[in-house]
Amino acid sequence: MIELQNVSKVYGMEEASSTVLKNINLTINKGEFVAIMGPSGSGKSTLLNILGTLDVPTSGTYTFADTSISALSKEQRSLFRRYVLGFIFQGFNLLKKTSALENVEMPLVYLGIKSKERKQRAYDALISVGLEGRTEYEPSQLSGGQQQRVAIARAMVSRPKVLIADEPTGNLDTKRSHEIMQIIKGFNAEGITVIMVTHEDEVAAYASRVIHVRDGMIEREISYAH
Repeated sequence: MIELQNVSKVYGMEEASSTVLKNINLTINKGEFVAIMGPSGSGKSTLLNILGTLDVPTSGTYTFADTSISALSKEQRSLFRRYVLGFIFQGFNLLKKTSALENVEMPLVYLGIKSKERKQRAYDALISVGLEGRTEYEPSQLSGGQQQRVAIARAMVSRPKVLIADEPTGNLDTKRSHEIMQIIKGFNAEGITVIMVTHEDEVAAYASRVIHVRDGMIEREISYAH
């Protein structure tokens, strides 16, 4: 479903340039759960940003199904993210002074879905992550684990084909981390493709394949049978 061919990313110009990714070749199949790992500065976050169309390669091609992502304009990439991808961030990125239900509704506003359906889908999404009793709570009234559950519900409410997760358990303790990973694993079991950056081996173990990145290159891959 996803294919990167000879993807490189260079920041800066000439002598001040820095090559962050070097000729990356990567295929991710529909329904896979892929974890990306690597030391700080390895290029893993840049790779995730390119896969999530938040950044573009300097050279090489990115193909999603039959669509050349490399050929899309900035506006087209924005629409692609809106309709195809869901995002979970380490910092939750929830709107303050806004209820969990309203936070989860936000992607549906941009999709032009009417209020009644929006609220029902947002409510159903919160139930799916175990927050049926917290729909009217604001982020400040929720624990870190509960805030991340809201963020997951927001990512999934638009029914994306691919879930992009950037250190989704980075701000959580071990117990909450495993709770969050069980939820993400559950969505993967329903056929959602998951691409996740993590620095934790225990979290990466939930994936079916782990890609290790070092110095801007794929160093090795490990596949797990779950």
